Amino acid sequence: MRRRRAMSEINVVPYIDVMLVLLIIFMVAAPLINPGQIDLPKVGAKLNPAVAPLEVRVRANGDLAVVDRSRSPDERLIRRAQLLAIVRQAQQDNAEQAVVIAGDRNVRYEEILKVMDILQQGQVARVGLLARPAQ
Repeated sequence: MRRRRAMSEINVVPYIDVMLVLLIIFMVAAPLINPGQIDLPKVGAKLNPAVAPLEVRVRANGDLAVVDRSRSPDERLIRRAQLLAIVRQAQQDNAEQAVVIAGDRNVRYEEILKVMDILQQGQVARVGLLARPAQ
């Protein structure tokens, strides 16, 4: 008597037949499907340009200066007590007004943190740090 051996191979011919039939069905059906088109709305007016940020400069000796480029390119020396009032006035005129802090390279980090703390306690949103890119 001869014993049957177990077959260890998978017959993939039926799977290939099914795959080819599905491929033909998709090739025939693909040109019949219309891609969806989106009807975009039209804009009546241009968007407002971005507002130049209010720049708070911290000098090496700890003095503060403010530059509001939307009004004037000149800087004004201010005291720390005036900072919050100036920032609030600028943000009252334009709610999207951002504030950037530009610290001198030689200024103590503590001075920058004091300015950030004043702005944070005054609930000023959109505060950033200004840096020069490396060359």
